[in-house]
Amino acid sequence: MDVEIWSDVACPWCYIGKRRFEAALERFEHRDEVNVTWRSFELDPGAPHERTGDRAERLAEKYGMTVQQAREAEQRLTAEAAGEELHFRFDIARSGNTFDGHRLVHLAEAHDLQDAMKERLLRAYFTEGELISDHDTLARLAVEVGLDEQEVRELFAGDRYSDEVREDERAAGELGISAVPTFVVDRKLGASGAQPPDALLDLLREGWARRSPAPALA
Repeated sequence: MDVEIWSDVACPWCYIGKRRFEAALERFEHRDEVNVTWRSFELDPGAPHERTGDRAERLAEKYGMTVQQAREAEQRLTAEAAGEELHFRFDIARSGNTFDGHRLVHLAEAHDLQDAMKERLLRAYFTEGELISDHDTLARLAVEVGLDEQEVRELFAGDRYSDEVREDERAAGELGISAVPTFVVDRKLGASGAQPPDALLDLLREGWARRSPAPALA
């Protein structure tokens, strides 16, 4: 059974959703027969290499709230993440364009390291204050999970996997995906948002039931 997860590497709910999906998958009776693929989705395709200024002020302007409300929202997110044993550090987070990060996740997929690369980028952004639009940073993180540095450098020197990132985003549009994370089973069933593990387990079980042939009548 195929599960595709559209997400961004700078999306807090995507990191929380990843943990909840992992918890659901661990409880799924047929987990060894599930193929998980991470799909690209840019929350802000026009983002610069690095944003400057106060993060809370940017969020307040973007969502039409006060700076205090923005800070309180980050505090709630931090608490939500802590419930999944994730340590969010919005105070040191550096925001920037995620396109090359998505290209790197595609490269990792070719080496059966996609989940490890996705996890490393999320932790680097939300916990370690790394700038994940920076090529040197991305190369270092890629080497940590087992990718070849020269291949990674060559990736950034050209446009390899750019089309694949755009294809993921085009497919998201066709499927009506406008928010992430979104979990899609066999391109038939979907669930949007960082759903609780029980809800994601129900999604997996329903997907499995739909793909399994009906028992023969006696």
